[in-house]
Amino acid sequence: MTDLPETGDTDPVDPTGARRADPVRRSPITGEGVTAIESQLRAMRTDAEQHIAHARAEFDQANERLKQRTGRDLIVATLIGVGIGVIVIASLVFVKWLFVLFAAAAMVLGVLEFSRALQVAGRRVDVVPQLVMGFLLVLSGFFLGAWVHWVATLVAVVVVIVWRLTAQLFSDDGRAPIEVIGDVLVGGFVQLYVPFLTSVALILLAQPRGEWWVLAFLILAVAADTGAYVSGLTFGRGGRHPMAPRISPKKTWEGFAGACVAALVAGALLAVFMLQVPWWAGLIFGAVVLATATVGDLGESMLKRDLGIKDMSSWIPGHGGVLDRLDSILPSATAALVMFYLLAPLGVS
Repeated sequence: MTDLPETGDTDPVDPTGARRADPVRRSPITGEGVTAIESQLRAMRTDAEQHIAHARAEFDQANERLKQRTGRDLIVATLIGVGIGVIVIASLVFVKWLFVLFAAAAMVLGVLEFSRALQVAGRRVDVVPQLVMGFLLVLSGFFLGAWVHWVATLVAVVVVIVWRLTAQLFSDDGRAPIEVIGDVLVGGFVQLYVPFLTSVALILLAQPRGEWWVLAFLILAVAADTGAYVSGLTFGRGGRHPMAPRISPKKTWEGFAGACVAALVAGALLAVFMLQVPWWAGLIFGAVVLATATVGDLGESMLKRDLGIKDMSSWIPGHGGVLDRLDSILPSATAALVMFYLLAPLGVS
């Protein structure tokens, strides 16, 4: 009997003895079969990985150029900004007192970083009384009403001033009277700048439908800031037409034009779809918030320039400090409250 050929590792042959083509290619490393489809898929994956790596490299280069021009990490700043926005919107829409806690926390951080910056500049600022009175002042804005809030503001300023004078009496640092006066004025300013303006936003929050007006003025301030950033980056390269070169050289009239467009458009849309007032009232609201936001932004830039710092702190990656984000929002709170009293009666049911 003739032995049949083994079929283990021998190559397939046809009846004439000729070698048949193997439909399955063998991997030179593993010896496993690799079909044409698998080879094509691997080639496609390799090509896709190369395209992704190339796109990522281009994106990183673009982000690095933006970072060099603006001093900010755009990706990190955007992600954190979106996260904060979600928290603010959720707290305003669903539970008001959650926004009160959020505002109080922002006030505490703002007072801490502002006090630290002033101390580094040589000012005597008593942090503990600033925080305690600021916290009480913020709560009074929401729970006690507008008129009691004015009394609370006066009490808060008096307490921090008296505290500073008392501490100076028991100090032997030989501080000159003019410096003591400066410390006293700075202490009162801290209360008026951070806790007081924060509490005004909470007075607005406590009004009927006040949460929508708070959300509206926050959106307007952010829209103006974003419009200025995009327009200035696009049309105001190299500080083509600086707006206030001695205060903030990077701010341009091109950026301000973008802020105007963004604020007015957002104001009209918010008036119709959120605040239920005429569209022209939204234009007024947007213009007023634009003005106060711009003044607040330039004012804080002047403060930082006087203190010799770029940012109030680095607590918010991609943004700087808390006050660096609130510089346009805090002054706009008072304007928003006034606009509420003037424009809310125009509302349509």
